[in-house]
Amino acid sequence: MTARMGSTLVKTLLQTLPAARATLAGVPEGLDALILGRLVASGAPAVLHVARDDVRLARVAAAVAFFYPEIEVLEFPAWDCVPYDRVSPNSDIVATRLTTLCRLADAPVPPAAGRLVLTTASAILQRVPPRETLAAATFVLKVGARVATEALLDYLGRHGYGRAEQVMEPGEYAVRGGLIDLFAPGTAEPVRVDLFGDDVESLRRFDPVTQRTIGPLDALVLRPMSEVVLDKASISRFRSGYRELFGTPASNDSLYDSVSAGRPHLGMEHWLPLFHEGMDSLFAYVPEGPVTLDPGLDAALQGRLDQVMEYFEARTLVAQSTENTKGLGSDGAMIYHPLPPPRLFLDLDEFNRHLQPRPGGVFSPFVAVDVEAGGPVLDFKGRAGHDFGDVRARPGANVYDAVRAHAESLRGQGHRVVITAASLSARDRLAGVLREHGLAPVAPAETWAEALDKARKTQAVTVVTLPLERGFESPDLAVITEADILGDRLTRPVRKKRLGDRFIPDISALTEGDLVVHAEHGIGQYEGLETLTAGGAPHDCLRVLYVDNNRLYVPVENIDVLTRYGSEVAGVALDKLGGVAWQARKAKLKQRIRDMAEQLIKVAAVRQLKVGEVVVAPEGLYDEFAARFPYSETDDQLRAIAETLDDLASGRPMDRLVCGDVGFGKTEVALRAAFAGVMSGRQVAVVVPTTLLARQHYLTFRDRFQGLPVRVSQLSRLVTPRDTKLVKEELTRGTLDIVVGTHALLAKGIAFKNLGLLIIDEEQHFGVAHKERLKQLRTDVHVLTLTATPIPRTLQLALTGVREMSLIATPPVDRLAVRTFVLPYDPVVVREAILRERYRGGQCFYVCPRLSDIDQVMVRLQALVPDLRVAVAHGQMAASRLEEVMTAFAEGQYDVLLATNIIESGLDMPRVNTIIIHRADMFGLAQLYQLRGRVGRGRTRGYAYLTLPPGRTLSKAAMRRLEVMGTLDSLGAGFTLASHDLDIRGAGNLLGDEQSGHIKEVGIELYQQMLEEAVAAARDGAGESDESDWSPQIQLGTPILIPEAYVPDLGLRLGFYRRIATVGSEADVDELAAEMTDRFGPVPPEVENLLRVVTIKVWCRQANVEKVDAGPKGAVLAFRDNSFPNPAGLVRFIGQHVATVKLRPDHRLVVRRDWEGPKHRLDGLTSLMRALAGIAREG
Repeated sequence: MTARMGSTLVKTLLQTLPAARATLAGVPEGLDALILGRLVASGAPAVLHVARDDVRLARVAAAVAFFYPEIEVLEFPAWDCVPYDRVSPNSDIVATRLTTLCRLADAPVPPAAGRLVLTTASAILQRVPPRETLAAATFVLKVGARVATEALLDYLGRHGYGRAEQVMEPGEYAVRGGLIDLFAPGTAEPVRVDLFGDDVESLRRFDPVTQRTIGPLDALVLRPMSEVVLDKASISRFRSGYRELFGTPASNDSLYDSVSAGRPHLGMEHWLPLFHEGMDSLFAYVPEGPVTLDPGLDAALQGRLDQVMEYFEARTLVAQSTENTKGLGSDGAMIYHPLPPPRLFLDLDEFNRHLQPRPGGVFSPFVAVDVEAGGPVLDFKGRAGHDFGDVRARPGANVYDAVRAHAESLRGQGHRVVITAASLSARDRLAGVLREHGLAPVAPAETWAEALDKARKTQAVTVVTLPLERGFESPDLAVITEADILGDRLTRPVRKKRLGDRFIPDISALTEGDLVVHAEHGIGQYEGLETLTAGGAPHDCLRVLYVDNNRLYVPVENIDVLTRYGSEVAGVALDKLGGVAWQARKAKLKQRIRDMAEQLIKVAAVRQLKVGEVVVAPEGLYDEFAARFPYSETDDQLRAIAETLDDLASGRPMDRLVCGDVGFGKTEVALRAAFAGVMSGRQVAVVVPTTLLARQHYLTFRDRFQGLPVRVSQLSRLVTPRDTKLVKEELTRGTLDIVVGTHALLAKGIAFKNLGLLIIDEEQHFGVAHKERLKQLRTDVHVLTLTATPIPRTLQLALTGVREMSLIATPPVDRLAVRTFVLPYDPVVVREAILRERYRGGQCFYVCPRLSDIDQVMVRLQALVPDLRVAVAHGQMAASRLEEVMTAFAEGQYDVLLATNIIESGLDMPRVNTIIIHRADMFGLAQLYQLRGRVGRGRTRGYAYLTLPPGRTLSKAAMRRLEVMGTLDSLGAGFTLASHDLDIRGAGNLLGDEQSGHIKEVGIELYQQMLEEAVAAARDGAGESDESDWSPQIQLGTPILIPEAYVPDLGLRLGFYRRIATVGSEADVDELAAEMTDRFGPVPPEVENLLRVVTIKVWCRQANVEKVDAGPKGAVLAFRDNSFPNPAGLVRFIGQHVATVKLRPDHRLVVRRDWEGPKHRLDGLTSLMRALAGIAREG
């Protein structure tokens, strides 16, 4: 499509009469985005384009934004729940919809560069709140302006914002005196509003992870977070409309009761018309300008309306059958009164009436002669680009040579040639490989304009980052995509990582009833925070219960002597306060840990001295192999790959552990290492614990090495005796390059000719004998171990220099868009979820917490989906039978797997994209996270339904777990969450079989602390210190606490206490003070005292002072073990202050001073301890 021809056709399109809708022929996907951009740029009023679905919308939006970055692109997606659902649409989607509607209502005149509104078939048919309502629904905050705090809070409450203790997600707000934190939809970061009375003193953007200020703002426009406004008028409209349609509500109609009380209710959006006076459609917000439609849109519109009618009829049928059962269905689900479809959706006649007065047309990928159209045809003369799939399938053919030849041919015909890649790393790799195959010149470009300019001026083939699915060709332009060259690219959105490590303290901070471990007194039970009076001043303390109802009060500044025991508390006994059993147990364990650390150091040292094979992958071939990976690598993954390849090339035997949950990309690290191994002429063995996993890895390795001179085989129970014999012979002869197998690979009859790399997956699942065999195998070869068991960063740091470790911590939630629903059990929703998965060619997991639930759920499933094939799997089945069932399910012989939570954690089942969890309240947080991680592994979106018993009140802990799960897809804290709960699953015997027993004795946190100290001592050859066992006690008689009025949330207060108690320097204290001022306002005197005491505590540690008693007449200092790091310096100090300082016979240092008030005491003690710490450092 030449620029001149394109402009002419666009003008014709704008002039096309409504009576004759144009067919826009010769427009394949990709080219449509260029035409839409040109249409907007031609001066048309806002252009509205209706895509078939959300996937198409996202692709068009990305392409237009790349081709024409100056154009305003507004997206209006459909809700991501089904019609007449019980759950609300995803808050991010609602925020996007409302941002678009409010923008259109506020600024009906498009910006100078033009505006494109993108929507979908499902979204365009859905009625929306009236334009006048949303035009009046914005709230503007400006620095220097006056605003009533009550009015602002009232707006937030009525428009769908949720009050939180800490703002992390869009739609949340928090109030702390004159500070209001809020996260408005459509903004990149939350904002801190600083009010002085009714004046807006400042607006500051802040980071939701650190909660620290990023920069100032002049103004902020707040928009609604919900399409439902819960004010008096809308509640009244809802109540009268609901009664009018459905009669007097039942006594247990939770929707009616919640809305009547002004409380949001899950799924209330499906009664949206009852809240508003009349409804509009998107056409009312974009009243003029061209409307263009995706090819196949008619079928998508009809399909959506059929779906609406199907669900309406299903809901009506259930409602009729439950009229006489007190509002509960036979399955215990609450009754549901659906609104008639015309109240919520346009029909096709109404849709077409809106189109009639507008210019526009329907895109068609076909050339003009192939188009069947009643109206005018505008031919853009484009066609789909060349797909190199036939070349990839041809043995011996090289796809990059074919691309070079095709690109040169296109260039010879006068085309500008642009190649697109899904990511920056893929772009650079693709450019490099094509250069090596003789294509020149090849030039990377950052923007579309730069790409075209380089192509025109230098005849270069330009390579850009744009995730287009398929390429296209027009008369003067050819676009070739990465997917055309290498096959489907599975691009997944990688959002900014949020809340990594810091999420955990908020979730699993100490709660009443938790077991804690005191360094001196052992295991106790945390009972809460209590303010005691000490020396006439209030002091916050943590109350810990021990045996015989004895209690210990730990001052908050000494919270560092307490560690969390862990989640596995069954059978754990409390210790006796002042008893000797704890100290004996701890000393015994310390010795065992010391022995283990020394053994680890010894093994590491021996490995460093050995000479290993240098394994290096040939550069050009390696890039081609890497390009076959269908995803964009994450930063963590690239780091793990680089570290592994560096180890292989180091000349020493590698022993690296790659840790990351399923879906994080560990297998890709193994594949790259295996490639380097076989290309260096060495054999590679991949050992896995189960037959099913062996089969999965075998298929993965076979497919990735296809077309290369590499032989791949498998060895397991699934392989026939004849083939087993053949594999053994080939291994001995050296004609087999890669073998994937179970423990069958560890049998005595297996002999390798030149094994160079051993890859072990989930070593902790092997038996003792197999582990011994692995130890023999791994003496002189490179070893790469993969584990999905989370290993916390603290443990990783503890093992620095002992075990080489790569952590792939990019959470799967950032890569897998698993939509999580938490809802009361509803047979209509469950049936729909299973059938939707079946219709799209997928499978489901249905997980029960107890074996006893399986029969009951099976009966329900047979009634709900009688035509589907359901398999059952649980831990009490024979291992061989269980493996048969899992294999049959993996091969697609069943539609649903009904199971307990034994679903194999290592399995990758891309066809399983829906999981329904029965009685989700009975699972732990880590279990729910692990279960949800089983789905969403392919190209299709994953769904997780966490169902609860209808009408039953859950415990606070269960509700908290489920709330966390419901938001985890956006929090992105998966890996850290799972790692914190590793004691639920055990730490994977990372260091040996005894580890889990050690953890049980002292709890997970103290175990890690002791291990870190033991490893450091063994590595440095120093004696072990007991630094973790003590914390200086300081008595001043001054108020020391964080007032509840200053930080209202108990969890946040405890979090700050823990951080304050563990600071290591004055700079850390200053940083904490700055953070608290930023987040909560000026620091009150009690907090100021606390921060100063903690600074004194830092110096006490340096001076080995374990206790300070300070009063109006001075202070008494007790030294730990009656020793001071610099005795000569202390003697000099006493000599210099002989009148006021003396050392008593009991080794206490007495300092006489006149410190009348608390402030004098703090000032005096600060200068005294600073001086003593300085003397100690000189020693």
